[in-house]
Amino acid sequence: MTPPQTVGVLLVDDHAVVRAGYRTLLENEPSIRVIGEAASVAEALERLDALRPDVAIVDVTLKDGGGIDLARRMYVEHPDVRVIMFSMHEEAIFASRSLEAGAAGYVTKSSGPTELVRAVREVVAGRRFLSHDVAGQLALRAVDPAGQGPELAERELDVLRLLAKGVGVKEMAHVLGLSPKTVANLQSSLRRKLGATTSVRLAEVARKLGILPAD
Repeated sequence: MTPPQTVGVLLVDDHAVVRAGYRTLLENEPSIRVIGEAASVAEALERLDALRPDVAIVDVTLKDGGGIDLARRMYVEHPDVRVIMFSMHEEAIFASRSLEAGAAGYVTKSSGPTELVRAVREVVAGRRFLSHDVAGQLALRAVDPAGQGPELAERELDVLRLLAKGVGVKEMAHVLGLSPKTVANLQSSLRRKLGATTSVRLAEVARKLGILPAD
């Protein structure tokens, strides 16, 4: 059982090495203890029921589903658990979607090591926390809502990022755990929403809208 005044944390990431790094970083703090780990959405839901953590640190991309969808479900089923999304995605749209889903914080993996510790302390205190690299982007979007671009589903964003990297349909289907037909349909949806006819043009439009980072 978590000692009084100690924050119990659940780590949700599908890479064991990454989870080990989180654990080492967090447990250097005497007031924080990692009480469990999960490598998938299914495992995370089991651990939540069994462990009742104070904070869950969740990767945006998990093998069996999206971390943002998991955060949304946790917000409904475990409202006392404060969720921090910890992700490689530095684009403001991912942070915005995470907060809309009920997450209390968003920290990018390129942030300094103390950012995650600060995030845990802030969300436990009932405040939201954003790492500096996304906080500024969200502030700009609040000032200029017209620049937010079209609404894209989480899977569409995943496909868009892989398209920008030159990943083909079959490989993309394997990476995302989808059928090639579903990937092709998502690409068609993206072309329609962004008004682009080629993959190269899709990436160009997405960068102009701030959905993907500039090269």
